[in-house]
Amino acid sequence: MLEGNQTITIKGTKDGLTLFIDDRGTFDNVIHELADKLSEYKPKKDEPVVPVTVKLGDRYINERQKEQLRELIGNKNRFTIDSFDSNVIHQDDALSWKENSDVKVINRIVRSGQVLENVGDLLLIGDVNPGGKVIATGNVFIMGSLLGIAHAGANDDREAVIAASYMKPSQLRIADYISRAPDYETEGVYMECGLIDEKQDKIVIDRLQVLSQKRKDISGFERRMLNG
Repeated sequence: MLEGNQTITIKGTKDGLTLFIDDRGTFDNVIHELADKLSEYKPKKDEPVVPVTVKLGDRYINERQKEQLRELIGNKNRFTIDSFDSNVIHQDDALSWKENSDVKVINRIVRSGQVLENVGDLLLIGDVNPGGKVIATGNVFIMGSLLGIAHAGANDDREAVIAASYMKPSQLRIADYISRAPDYETEGVYMECGLIDEKQDKIVIDRLQVLSQKRKDISGFERRMLNG
C-alpha cells in the first residue's frame, strides 16, 4: 500500500506515515482511492498504532471532510491521523492570524486606572503611568516610560517580550510569569527589555540589544527603538 499513484502517495517516515493527497482531484475521488488502498492492508492485532500526517498541498478541507478521513483511516486499521498540513486556511483563520500578527501603534498616555488592551503586538508611543496597565497577546514595546503594569503574551505566549525606553514598572507579566517591582533597580533602567529566561524560570531584565539574538523575529523593532 506504500506505492502511490496520481492522487495519493503514502510514504513511511521515522515518525510514522505521511499521506500526500494531490490537490487537483475531487475529494470524493480521494476517499474512494484511499478506501481501495486501505482495503489491501490487513493489520495484526498486536501492531502498534501508527501516526499519520496528511499533506493536502493547496487543497482546503472542512471539519466534516477531516472527520471522514479520520474515520476511514482509523476504521479497523492501526492508523490515527496526527495532523493535517495544508497551504490553504479558512478566511476566518486568516483574519485571526492577521489580527494576532499585526502591530498596533498607539500614541497616548496610559494614566492611573486605565487599561489598554491589544490583540497582537503593541507599540505604545507614550508613557504608562503608575496605576496604568497595558495588555497584549503579543509583544509590548513602549516608546516612553513604563511605570505601571505591562502584560505581554496574554494568551500564554512565553516567547513574548516587554521593552521600554525607561523601565521602572510596578509589575511585569509575560504569559503566566509575574515579576514585581523589587526585582528591578529602584532608579529604573533605560532602553531595557523583560523576557522569560527558561533556565532561571523567571522574567529577567536585559539590554534591549539582546533581542536581536534571543528573539530574532523582532530584531527590526529593537533597531527602531534604539535609533528612535
